[in-house]
Amino acid sequence: MMYEQEIKNLQEIIDDSRKIVFFGGAGVSTESNIPDFRSADGLYRQEYKYTPEQIVSHSFFMGNTEGFYEFYKEKMMFLDAKPNDAHQKLAELEAEGKLTAVITQNIDGLHQAAGSKNVLELHGSIHRNFCRDCGRFYDARYVKESEGVPKCECGGIIKPDVVLYEEGLDSMVIEKSIRAISEADTLMIGGTSLVVYPAAGFIDYFQGKHLVVINKSETARTVRADLQIAAPIGEILSRIAVS
Repeated sequence: MMYEQEIKNLQEIIDDSRKIVFFGGAGVSTESNIPDFRSADGLYRQEYKYTPEQIVSHSFFMGNTEGFYEFYKEKMMFLDAKPNDAHQKLAELEAEGKLTAVITQNIDGLHQAAGSKNVLELHGSIHRNFCRDCGRFYDARYVKESEGVPKCECGGIIKPDVVLYEEGLDSMVIEKSIRAISEADTLMIGGTSLVVYPAAGFIDYFQGKHLVVINKSETARTVRADLQIAAPIGEILSRIAVS
């Protein structure tokens, strides 16, 4: 069986932990068939008139809202995606009182769909959308199924509550994330290459016992991990027992 020793080591770390914090990126959702941005067949490798960075930027949203939504609805909204083994296991660990927070760079809401309660979404969520004029809330289905640019009943343009390039992260979410990491006894990093700052710098706040990295490819930031497993995270976590 592959990764047998690594899984045994991971199980020992989890059994020894009381305050696990999970920090995850796009690789957590690829097993739910949501493409990530940076892998070989990710969004950044596909040919568009504009780069994905340009399209999902604040200035592009303001200047070419129609172009933004064309890309966003097709390439970033996967409303039929289901939580995978990684999401499920993390929710189980939280229910058992072992995991205190999930910090995610993903916007797909799959951690909550799996049952996780304390989810800190660094980049927002496709499931929250607000009219720029009156502030009225709209769900993801409304946005996805609207023709062209989604409009509010008041006529205003609806904007998703996702952090676009050129926009700052929510300071409250950052604060809670840093607090959770600094209080954790185990930090598990999964499905992220730790490229995106400031999120990638959060791990510097970790003072606990065990640092675990589970990611298919090398992480861009070399971290002094006790345990590194180069494999899909759902595949690994599905083999962990929660007690």
